[in-house]
Amino acid sequence: MDPDYDLFLAIVAAGSIAAAARGGAASAAGRLSPASLSKRLARLEERLGVRLIHRTTRRMVLTPAGESLHRDLLAITQALAQAEARITGAQDKPQGPLRITAPTSFGRMHLAPALARFLARYPDIALQLDLSDEFVDLIEGRYDVALRITARVEGALVAHRLVANRRVLCASPDYLARRGTPATLADLARHDVLAAQGQMPWPLDGPSGEATYHADSAVRTNSSEVVREMVLGGRGIALRSLWDVAPALASGALLRVLPEWEGSKGAALSLVYPPAPRVPAVVQALIDHMQGEFAHGAPWDRPDLV
Repeated sequence: MDPDYDLFLAIVAAGSIAAAARGGAASAAGRLSPASLSKRLARLEERLGVRLIHRTTRRMVLTPAGESLHRDLLAITQALAQAEARITGAQDKPQGPLRITAPTSFGRMHLAPALARFLARYPDIALQLDLSDEFVDLIEGRYDVALRITARVEGALVAHRLVANRRVLCASPDYLARRGTPATLADLARHDVLAAQGQMPWPLDGPSGEATYHADSAVRTNSSEVVREMVLGGRGIALRSLWDVAPALASGALLRVLPEWEGSKGAALSLVYPPAPRVPAVVQALIDHMQGEFAHGAPWDRPDLV
């Protein structure tokens, strides 16, 4: 592959030109300085006739053209590596450390059991799973993989979509008996709503198209699990993922509210990881395993609940 493309991939993987130089980005002439890397990047941009990376003194951000080229180059390098492995038979054995970050509730309820099955298949992998409802920077935290529940993956991270994340409005029968059942989205203004920090506003899809609902949560918390318990306890109405509340909906402990409205249909559960010329064997093994876990769809997405 063109050496300038290799340098472009190295810069993106490192996060900056200076970091790429420190990490040993090189050419046939040897290691390159930050100034040389910058000139090579500028030469590539001039040759292609597009800006690939917006550069400031503090950070760099891929342009849309840069994101497109980066995605295509990664696919090419991965295909080349896989072709070489098939020819030589040198398949990497998944082993060694694997650091994962995931949201607290999903990690505890669904990811941990799936990872137990994963480790049974790959006992030589040393797993570290950290759960947090806060946004976690993969590069800064030195994580190999993150499970994200979002409609859009940030930056230049590579994403593997696992399954759609359906979210429904729900409340307890006790709350609805006391406060009444809203008939329209506007009726929510007369009700208590519950959301953790960062979960408002709610992006919704319904009979009139897309809508955004914003209100102050009746309880302030940084924990999504606290919100679920408050909804179950009759404190208000919340927008919750089916993976989180499907058992409560099935038992009648929660009831759907405004069933014609759901959370934005673009949201999905995805595995994301920093770009690299070749996906590490432990990461690829995790991707393959988790895609197998959801090969037949989400187990909580039951027809009787929707």
